Amino acid sequence: MEKLRVILTVVILSGVINHSLLAQQAKSDLSLNLGYVNKNDHLQFLQASAKTKVNGKFKPVPGLTLDFYITDEKPANALGKATTNEKGIAAIFIPLGAKDEWMKSEAPQFLVKSEPTSSFDETKATAEITKSTIKLDTSADRKIVATFLALKHGSWVPVGGVDLILAVKRLGGDLNVDQNPTHTTDSTGQASVDFGFQNMPGDSSGNIIIIAKVEENDMYGSLTKERIVPWGVSTNYVSADFNKRSLYARRGLFPLWLAFMAYGIGAAVWGVIIYLCFQIRRIKKIGSGVTTS
Repeated sequence: MEKLRVILTVVILSGVINHSLLAQQAKSDLSLNLGYVNKNDHLQFLQASAKTKVNGKFKPVPGLTLDFYITDEKPANALGKATTNEKGIAAIFIPLGAKDEWMKSEAPQFLVKSEPTSSFDETKATAEITKSTIKLDTSADRKIVATFLALKHGSWVPVGGVDLILAVKRLGGDLNVDQNPTHTTDSTGQASVDFGFQNMPGDSSGNIIIIAKVEENDMYGSLTKERIVPWGVSTNYVSADFNKRSLYARRGLFPLWLAFMAYGIGAAVWGVIIYLCFQIRRIKKIGSGVTTS
């Protein structure tokens, strides 16, 4: 009897251990990437992306809780939490409380850590960013000059070999100033290009927004710098068809044929209903007369 108990205990423990091992083996590998974004030297935030490989292809992981830190994982250096969206992306602004830690180094390090779930183990990613900025200037002959600077030994130093995108900000996206997708800075940290667009629509004063940006650089992150210049054509758009009947007009100015069609369908439906009601009433009267007879 004692041997039977021992055997049963061993079998149960083996089953529990095997189940635990299988559960651990069933977890998928999680890939985390962390990036730093600086918009116009006023808006700074961290952006993390989470994805996993399914059937040989990477797919985003939504609903994943991420913890962000600066320098290390000390509770005092926590920046906050964020949850990935349907694209597997989570972002968090760098709070003012991290200013002291931010000022300690010219190349601060950030860390993101995912909380363990039933599908993924805890995963970490780091990003070390060298503090940098973009100086954007223009000249009277419509030339754009962008200078990339990095903070080294307490001073801003021009950096060469950095790919900059020089574009005009539009509603549908940024429009490159010329046919070159990027412009590489020279030894003085500058990249320049002539603004060749003529008669580009601007705002009511003819202003347009020039933008210089670096995208997902391993050392500097993603940076943008904007400048307003009066190089556009004054535009005050007034729709000539605003008070005319059309499919996209305001309320009450829909096409007459569409009104006749809609009201005609409604009248036909209600006409059939009223006709059926009269027929039912007539049938009841006929039935009442037969019963009386």
